[in-house]
Amino acid sequence: MKLSREEVLHIATIYRLGLSEAEIEKAREQLSNILENFEVLKEVDTTDVPPTAQSVNLSNVMRDDVPRPSLNAEEILANAPNREEDFFKLRPVLE
Repeated sequence: MKLSREEVLHIATIYRLGLSEAEIEKAREQLSNILENFEVLKEVDTTDVPPTAQSVNLSNVMRDDVPRPSLNAEEILANAPNREEDFFKLRPVLE
């Protein structure tokens, strides 16, 4: 499916893109190629393929949550640029 110049300009307007003449032609060619690829995909027989939201099974790849000792306040604040007692000292966010 070949897109016209007007269709590309319409798409550019929707997405608020300012395109030069060369960019319009390049976008017309690229978008037309994408649509042609989808036309090829329409020919694939999917009658025995069940509908799915994922093409592959999802699985978590997270490690086990194992409790361990935490750092003490002195270790946590060791590299703090500003501190006041056992707290980080920050500039006021709201004055």
